Amino acid sequence: MVQPATTKLSSKGQVVIPEEIRRRLGLEPGAQFVVVGEGDVVVLKALKAPRLSDFRRLLDQAQAAASSVGLTERDVQDAIQQVRSAK
Repeated sequence: MVQPATTKLSSKGQVVIPEEIRRRLGLEPGAQFVVVGEGDVVVLKALKAPRLSDFRRLLDQAQAAASSVGLTERDVQDAIQQVRSAK
């Protein structure tokens, strides 16, 4: 079982994640987190860039979905242009 650790909030609103936890989770300086607070609970979730294979799978799914409804690359380009023009 993982032992809990304590830390405190600085006057600048910063919280130090204990070294053992940073090392175990592979957290490096500059790591980004999603922060959720509810009641007296604060949860930090590390954001990690998707692996290229994950991105490829999502792209393949999007292309298959677009193809199944008859969307062409030109349709997508036109939609992007229309949104950009609306700004």
